[in-house]
Amino acid sequence: MTTLRDQTTTQFAKLQQANPEFADQIESLLNRARDFGEGNDAIAVGQPAPSFVLPNANGELIELSDLLADGPVVIMFYRGSWCPYCNLQLRAMQDRLAEIAEFGGQLIAVSPEFPDGSLSLIEKAELQFTVLSDQSAQVSSQYGVAWEVPELILDHMQNDRGLELTKINDGSGNVLPIPATFVVSRDGVVRWRYVNVDYRHRAEPDDVIAALRGLE
Repeated sequence: MTTLRDQTTTQFAKLQQANPEFADQIESLLNRARDFGEGNDAIAVGQPAPSFVLPNANGELIELSDLLADGPVVIMFYRGSWCPYCNLQLRAMQDRLAEIAEFGGQLIAVSPEFPDGSLSLIEKAELQFTVLSDQSAQVSSQYGVAWEVPELILDHMQNDRGLELTKINDGSGNVLPIPATFVVSRDGVVRWRYVNVDYRHRAEPDDVIAALRGLE
């Protein structure tokens, strides 16, 4: 069975083949970010998960406390629908929704994209979990996973991919969430987390399922 890590490694290999100089720069940049402890301030296991109210893809306000009333919640911060690594993770997690539900859980995915734009690369008809919009990066900051994007990445996005964060996120042009996943129990406490400033590495669905199983 192909792991999510296998898929994201293959994705980066495509970049290395297409643009080896930029791939080497990204490798160095992410290694430095990791060495400087980016993401170390994220909410820790055992701490209360900050409450929030955010709009979903239809503009309806969703409150974390309401979701927790129904059971544990998996909160997944991702960069946006334009990010191939994020889309691999979204698909991998969607494939495991039935198992998440078996343990009474539900998945929400949080990005800074504005509500109508957050699903531009995802078929709404196929989406079976809630996508929330954190345009101000307030919630990602509360969770300790807001990251000021280096110029190297911003330049690549704009010049090589024709993407402008200011437009995509309707205002927030230089802050993205560090890809992170938190498992929050019904009492509002973080029971498991995965945080990695290296956006090529994501929480494995198997580990998320195991964390939910451990709540029983």
